[in-house]
Amino acid sequence: MNLTENIQYVTWPETHYVFVERVGSIPKNAQQTWHDFHQALPQLKTHAEIRGFLSLYDMAAQVYRAGAWVASKPTNLPATLRYEHFQGGKYARFVLTGPYANLGAATSRVIEIISEKKIPLRDAYHIEHYVNDPETTREDKLVTEILFPV
Repeated sequence: MNLTENIQYVTWPETHYVFVERVGSIPKNAQQTWHDFHQALPQLKTHAEIRGFLSLYDMAAQVYRAGAWVASKPTNLPATLRYEHFQGGKYARFVLTGPYANLGAATSRVIEIISEKKIPLRDAYHIEHYVNDPETTREDKLVTEILFPV
């Protein structure tokens, strides 16, 4: 697994976020949540300029959101999607290069690093930012930023 283990602190900007949300086991719900989001994506693209894709999740509350950040608040959302103005903030960033199938193991390793270094986390969503497009990028070259709120 190709995961950076040195912590880089970054500030995630305020973001207009459109998403599908599921509550329950994140490992069990993530794939279906993305499936549901992608079904609504063609309609979303007619009403919003998409800037990128990310998931927001709260491990304690078992909330997983699959979605896109958009240029501005959309006016006509498909019924299956929700909108939120996400505040952003300071994050500890780790970078995974390689298949999305490694995200579970990478996140587990990030949790270990955060725990070992005794880094206090603030109460906010964690972020997975999918930097490049899996439709045009080889699987071994996919880049995902894993961000923990600090």
